[in-house]
Amino acid sequence: MPTRESLEGNRWLRPVAHRVLAPALWRFTRRSVPRGVALGMVTGILVPMGQIPASAVFALPLRANIPAAALTTFITNPLTTPPLWVAAYWVGRKLLRLDAAVPGSPLANKVAANMGWIQWLYAEAGPALAVGLLTVTVVGAIVGYAAAALGWRLWIARKWARRHARIVADGAQ
Repeated sequence: MPTRESLEGNRWLRPVAHRVLAPALWRFTRRSVPRGVALGMVTGILVPMGQIPASAVFALPLRANIPAAALTTFITNPLTTPPLWVAAYWVGRKLLRLDAAVPGSPLANKVAANMGWIQWLYAEAGPALAVGLLTVTVVGAIVGYAAAALGWRLWIARKWARRHARIVADGAQ
């Protein structure tokens, strides 16, 4: 893991080091962590390569936590990407109503029999996958943000409850 000093000394990062190394982007706070989780979901699903650098770059203007954003991008990996794309295709087909019956069944059967895979990819699979990926991304980012915010709130509430219990126990002695 690179140190802060090595990042400050990097000749490529030197012009923007003051922005990238701002303590607010690296500190875990109740506002920056949910932003980082949501941003990591977006870049993890929509950015095919270079997800961690993309999430770090997008975290700057959004004031999101860079480690949380980078870690959340790992939601997509070689094991989870195929099921995610299948689910996105299914969601896209449902939203675009591509499985609705076409009137004139003989015509529909003839068109389906002559439709090549490139035409299918261009006319059906591509739009369905794009709409599905956008939908899954938005839902995932909202759920990730809400889960991170709720988890943060529960963690702080538990800390306060322990502190209160300790104060009560010390007062009883």
